Amino acid sequence: MGQAATPTREQITGLLLAGGRGTRMGGADKGLQTLHGEPLAGHVLKRLAPQTGALLISANRHPDAYAALGAPFGAEIVADTLPEFPGPLAGLLAGLRTARSEYLLSAPCDTPWLPADLAARLAQALAANAADIATVTTVDADGNRSLHPVFALLRTGLADDLAAYLAAGERKVRAWYARHKTVEVVFTDERAFYNINSLQELADLER
Repeated sequence: MGQAATPTREQITGLLLAGGRGTRMGGADKGLQTLHGEPLAGHVLKRLAPQTGALLISANRHPDAYAALGAPFGAEIVADTLPEFPGPLAGLLAGLRTARSEYLLSAPCDTPWLPADLAARLAQALAANAADIATVTTVDADGNRSLHPVFALLRTGLADDLAAYLAAGERKVRAWYARHKTVEVVFTDERAFYNINSLQELADLER
């Protein structure tokens, strides 16, 4: 059996995950906080859009603001179907259910420097390993590894299994990935996956 064909840009729907509660930002809607005069989500969309076909934004608050941000990219807003903000997997499920493509590429709204080759590298690894999910690991100069599970390329056919997992009360991203053939792709540029967790961090970066 030969290697599967690498997913093309048109076969990949992008999903910006902006549905969280922003608890570490005092309840602020993280994706709408500005860096250099532009909302964080806007920075991410600009980097994600050239790598995917259709675009989705997972947002549970301020849908009009996200719709305005996504309009130049033709992005569609999706909301969790599960109550009480059960975490990133709920946003992922909404994306998997809505996408009309075979693959979904997810990225969080607070990572303004995500790599321009994210989709290409994850797609190559997914195909080469006949995997269901490809996700990101970074390795620093000292060899320390960090996992970044919400950066992922997934087959949209996983939606039913994820729905069942969430219905059983499970919430852990990596535990769900472990149910499927998952490949980790190593990136050495840690800054590309740096996520902004607090208003103080944002202020420091602004300076």
